[in-house]
Amino acid sequence: MGPLNLHAAIANYGHTTTLKDGTFTSDEFELTHTEISPVPMIFRRMVRNLEFDIAEMALATYICSKHYKKGFTALPVFLTRAFYHGGIMCNANSGIKKPSDLNGKKIGTRSYTLTPGIWTKAILQTEHEVDLDSITWVLSGDEHVAEYQTPSGVISSDQNDLGKMLLSGEVDAVIGAGTIDSPDAVPLFEDPDKLDTSWYNKTKIYPISHLLVVRDDLLLAEPWLEAHIYDLFKKAKDSYVESLQGLSKIDPNDKQNKKMADIVNGDPLPYDLNEAYQGIDTFIKFNVDQKIIPNYVDPESLFAMPK
Repeated sequence: MGPLNLHAAIANYGHTTTLKDGTFTSDEFELTHTEISPVPMIFRRMVRNLEFDIAEMALATYICSKHYKKGFTALPVFLTRAFYHGGIMCNANSGIKKPSDLNGKKIGTRSYTLTPGIWTKAILQTEHEVDLDSITWVLSGDEHVAEYQTPSGVISSDQNDLGKMLLSGEVDAVIGAGTIDSPDAVPLFEDPDKLDTSWYNKTKIYPISHLLVVRDDLLLAEPWLEAHIYDLFKKAKDSYVESLQGLSKIDPNDKQNKKMADIVNGDPLPYDLNEAYQGIDTFIKFNVDQKIIPNYVDPESLFAMPK
């Protein structure tokens, strides 16, 4: 009997491509990869159809999914991290000059359970005197977890492009829209990197964006899998991090990881629940506060821990 074959859906990062090209393999299982773009479609297909054995998942989608008892569990493989002061763009004609000017405005985001949106809203609320309840949240898409119902104060747009929503004046600001090529789109914060560094130094929270989930039926049938999957992904990640500073050719993800390494003064991609515990604990509380889930859950209850 040969190695167990696992169907995987993860994005292409410096720390995952070596899992796809055969640089790092396991004697116990093989990975068959399905390439999916855009990456959020991985989350959606896993949540709604349980299509994969192993999948990348946004942290907020995962927390919401566990509340609705979806059939997968996370390992402490934290595939992406980010800081969020740089993700807010405003319409130059909206009159927004400082964070508190967002009060009473309309803000666009892809979904209400969007991980960058939850982090950003929490930072605006806790650090910049923004009253989240005063804002109308305008969604360009729906929620990955179909059972989830958004709270009051959330509406849907007829448009699915955040940039167009901002430039047309439908919303006053957007979160997580990426680059908007127009002089009418201006960042809320002039120096987000400085604010990110200051926030990290103050809180010691290094926000998780995406992690890795595995089907529960697999973990139940093959309890040894969690440790072997974790070890393989960590070997690939450690090798990437070791080579990061010496890379002669870097893509945007490499550049982002180098910047993160400078801010946290260390590994930009730690796969360690002890290191991540405070950040996940805080993020869960943000999810309760923003009505993503009704009650607090302990971070350890969300993870299968490698033995």
